[in-house]
Amino acid sequence: MTAILLDTHSWVWSLADDQRLSGQARTAIAEAGTVLVSPASFFEIAQTVRLGKWPEMEPFVADLIALLDRQGGRPAPFDPAICLAAGLLRWPHRDPFDRLLAATAMHANLPLVSADRVFDGVVTRVW
Repeated sequence: MTAILLDTHSWVWSLADDQRLSGQARTAIAEAGTVLVSPASFFEIAQTVRLGKWPEMEPFVADLIALLDRQGGRPAPFDPAICLAAGLLRWPHRDPFDRLLAATAMHANLPLVSADRVFDGVVTRVW
């Protein structure tokens, strides 16, 4: 795989070397030429921490950009075309973060590393 896009949980789990990250996901990340994380994931993490729903991530929020850089990852493209595609995507799933991830993966023709089966049939999911 040349480039991959990480779902928010996949990125966080990869940073923490969490055992919930599947073997196939670990291999995909290790072998990828480029690991991308959507800017929407930064927003999702920050908002979830602000709402008190992800207290484990609170100490890391201010350093997320640097953590991605140290990991060798890059921000995924994020522009109005992706936002429009996410909004217009014929998919009953309503989660705006997932819709943005799916549209990003589709726009850049990237596989999405995610444990979430909701993406099956919408994008190529690696898990």
